[in-house]
Amino acid sequence: MKRILEYCKPYGLYLFFTLLIKTLGTVMDLVIPYLLGYILDWVAPRCTPENLAPIFYFGSLMILCAVVALVTNAAANRRTAFFAKSVIARLRSDCFRKILSLSARQTDVFTVPSLVSRMSSDTYSVHGMLNTVFRAGLRAPILFLGGIIITLSVEPVLSLSFLVMLPIMVLVVTFVSRHGIRLFKTKQKKVDKMVEKIRDTFTGIRVIKALSKVDYEKETFEKINRDLSRSEKTAHYVIAVSNPVISMCLNLGTAAVILLGAYRVFYGYTSPGQILSFMTYFTIILNSALTLTRIFSVCSRGIASADRINEVFLEREDLKIFSAGEPEAEAPYLEFRDVSFSYNKKTPTLQNVSFTLQKGQTLGIIGGTGCGKTTLIQLLLRFYDPDKGMILLEGRDLRSYPKKELNRRFGVVFQNDFLMASPLRDNVDFCRELSEEQMQRAAESAQASEFIGRLQEGMDHTLTTKGANLSGGQRQRVLLARALAGEPEILVLDDSSSALDYKTDAALREAIRKNHKNSTSVIVAQRISSIRHADLILVLEKGKLIGKGSDAYLAETCSVYREIAQSQMGEVAV
Repeated sequence: MKRILEYCKPYGLYLFFTLLIKTLGTVMDLVIPYLLGYILDWVAPRCTPENLAPIFYFGSLMILCAVVALVTNAAANRRTAFFAKSVIARLRSDCFRKILSLSARQTDVFTVPSLVSRMSSDTYSVHGMLNTVFRAGLRAPILFLGGIIITLSVEPVLSLSFLVMLPIMVLVVTFVSRHGIRLFKTKQKKVDKMVEKIRDTFTGIRVIKALSKVDYEKETFEKINRDLSRSEKTAHYVIAVSNPVISMCLNLGTAAVILLGAYRVFYGYTSPGQILSFMTYFTIILNSALTLTRIFSVCSRGIASADRINEVFLEREDLKIFSAGEPEAEAPYLEFRDVSFSYNKKTPTLQNVSFTLQKGQTLGIIGGTGCGKTTLIQLLLRFYDPDKGMILLEGRDLRSYPKKELNRRFGVVFQNDFLMASPLRDNVDFCRELSEEQMQRAAESAQASEFIGRLQEGMDHTLTTKGANLSGGQRQRVLLARALAGEPEILVLDDSSSALDYKTDAALREAIRKNHKNSTSVIVAQRISSIRHADLILVLEKGKLIGKGSDAYLAETCSVYREIAQSQMGEVAV
């Protein structure tokens, strides 16, 4: 909540004038019942049919107060809406930037669905809290306290009927506020689970339908949905306690006021005008008290959401930049030195991996599913830091490179990459302001120029979300063009040719060797044909490096490599 207040500070002067306007309008609302009672008790009895000027005067004054209240409250509400919108726009923008700065490990801890929920529903809850607090948060207390003060001055005896109920109302609001925040935090965590389920289902909808698992997914979703519904019910049941209890207290107070008021009027202790004025103020107090309970309800949700957003901001820099030191003399271009890594810090994903690679060479990585191929790539890109060992680039510890300097060296195509719903040109350029020549050359190297040329709009052809209007092979070639267009020092291809036929795959490798011979390539592949011409091939199994060398050497010395070659090519690779 403290962070939200920090976002409000730049609007301090703006809020000050908004609150002044809101206060003026609220005071006008309080003055009207007083004028009404004054007219009934003092002005009307002294007027004659020939002299109604005082009634018109005070009546006009009431109309003026009503107009001022209307204009000022409307103006203040518009200013409040602008303030809440501006604060949340900045908060959402900063939160998005913070999320982009999180390391892969931190993203794993939060989970993507939770971050999506914090960016969307939680910021919306905070927006609702700010809007409600600054629209009604000043008006309701002024009406509430102002009504009590005026009623005490007008009819102190009748006011006691209300003051008796006040402690009960305070206890109810305290209970609701204390338990509401905790329950809404629990509810939001279950919203995260629902977002996760929806996201997974939509991502894998084709597989789900192909395997006839639609009913299973419905049942799983229903379980999560019921759990969320129960959590929401519990939270809203607690919040719902406040309105009926406070309404009951105020209605009992109203009944007491009517009975006592009738008694006091009958015996001449008070006047009908005072009773009418008192009842009007009591109605104002009733409405403002109910508004205050709604404010506490909205604040319970908003504070819970603000705490969840703040958790993201409190995450510290995970991948720190270390001192560079002196580069090692005559060091290889890229070196993994006894590198070990585990995602959960218990079960090793990579164990004691070591190899060296010279500039311009090609590294091939092969192995079974889950053997650590992609993990090795992620360590190279410094999405994670190794638990043990060291990764060196040009003789320097990878951790000593600033992020931007390190990222500029890479061109990457991941296993599950993405394409934007925008023209092909934008997907290849990717906001790097590349020249037309660079993009065309990259498209040719990626074997994409042929199918792009057949499109009516060429590079201006607009893709749908995730490139769904392209085939799998076409999508991979666009992604390859994007990676090659920046002419990277290190080209990382993580199973990026799986949808290509053997002929296109061979043409792609030949184009990379010819047009990007200065680039160091790191290729993860399932096909031996994609890496058998690499300068160095790594064979991984259960996170361990069980083979390292050329194609011919591994064919003789590594049984796993030989089995893969035989299963794919019908012969032992030599």
